[in-house]
Amino acid sequence: MIPDDLRYTAEHEWIREPGEAEGSLRIGITHYAQDQLGDIVYVQLPELGLPITAGEPVGELESTKSVSDVYAPVSGEIVARNEALDGAPELVNSDPYGAGWLFEVVPSNPAELDDLLDATAYGEVTEA
Repeated sequence: MIPDDLRYTAEHEWIREPGEAEGSLRIGITHYAQDQLGDIVYVQLPELGLPITAGEPVGELESTKSVSDVYAPVSGEIVARNEALDGAPELVNSDPYGAGWLFEVVPSNPAELDDLLDATAYGEVTEA
């Protein structure tokens, strides 16, 4: 099931508005992505204050199968990281839309959100 209240990238990140921090967006990977990766054993998150650019790699997920980049869905500045993943990377597998979130960003160009996929369009990506 793909939540209707989120936006998505073709690289399998989700974006929730708003995040917990003022003016931020919360970002994670989708259920489909974590399922394809397998058991996640390590998460490398971007540093606080890091400026990021939409479409560029900002972190990595290491699973028992492979290592996968996490891409920035929008440009902006990192304002929060899910520090719980340091000790429990498996949260990305067990709760990808909740406790397994990755980071939050304050967007520098909110119009980039218009380029993201809705749930229906993302569903078409995962069925291809």
